[in-house]
Amino acid sequence: MSNALEQSFVTQLKENQNIIHKICRLYTQGEDAHNDLFQEITIQLWKAFPKFRGDSKFSTWAYRVALNTAITLYRKSTKTVNTIEFETGKHFVLQEEYNYEEEEHLKLLYKAVKQLNDIEKALVFMYLEDKDYTEISETLGISEVNARVKMNRIKSKLKKIINP
Repeated sequence: MSNALEQSFVTQLKENQNIIHKICRLYTQGEDAHNDLFQEITIQLWKAFPKFRGDSKFSTWAYRVALNTAITLYRKSTKTVNTIEFETGKHFVLQEEYNYEEEEHLKLLYKAVKQLNDIEKALVFMYLEDKDYTEISETLGISEVNARVKMNRIKSKLKKIINP
């Protein structure tokens, strides 16, 4: 991989790592699991980056890779991590500390969202990130109408979970 491509990846990852943290928070419990998933998503992004064509924003592409990675690992019964060599001497991306206290007010929402299936979780996550239905449908591989219908059903389901 060329130096410019590596530098581009590092810059994009730094700018968009909060996306990964939010997905990790949604699909894991505990700091160790969060850090493991963050690392695995970063590895998958690194492996796939040379194929990133720029047809969409990096953040949209990163959402898709991160969600697919999180869902795949979530479904696996055995936890094996495939790694690749990364020249650590050239680049070092510091993982920002993830402050769980800041999100204390979201615990109830996360608890409710964790009861949803994988696609519903991803849809709610992107909806809460103010993504439009076009971007949601593109990322999740469903039609825009289907995304809207699913979101309305999820809202009803969440209301029942939060206010039984």
